[in-house]
Amino acid sequence: MRYRRLIAPGGTFFFTVVTFARTAWFGTGETVELLRDAFRNVIRSHPFEIDASVILPNHLHMLWTLPEGDSDYPTRWRLIKSNFTRCFTGKNDSPIISSRLKKNEQAVWQRRYWEHQIRDERDFTRHVEYIHYNPVKHGLVQTPAEWKYSSFHRYVEQGLYSLDWGADSPKIEDITGME
Repeated sequence: MRYRRLIAPGGTFFFTVVTFARTAWFGTGETVELLRDAFRNVIRSHPFEIDASVILPNHLHMLWTLPEGDSDYPTRWRLIKSNFTRCFTGKNDSPIISSRLKKNEQAVWQRRYWEHQIRDERDFTRHVEYIHYNPVKHGLVQTPAEWKYSSFHRYVEQGLYSLDWGADSPKIEDITGME
């Protein structure tokens, strides 16, 4: 069966991308920085806006808006994943990675990712809140402000959130069906 992706030029999309076997590759600042470099490299050649993001040890959530007339987020994800994988595997001597790469198997990422086109402002807000609350949901921190690999801090700087947003355990619904 052929997998189908939604084509919506200039659309805004929510993504969940997971590491292979949910391995905690993003458990250090060094690997998070490699991932951020991969994003910067791809954005230079294939621009898009990152509206919200969170990088957790074994998965990430992103909210992107594509340029008008452009619907090619699959290419962007392919480039980001391959860019990160090249840099990461060059710096990582994990036997798991080595054996999987020798067999030409996926070593760092799950093959597919979850995507959802944002329908309206309410849908956008729900997904931003889900992204920012996700480290708390997974028990990594007590409040979103404690997680440094998140756009939450940018939202606070812009006055969109108070620093204590999410500290009182708001009801953030599971919008992905993925976790």
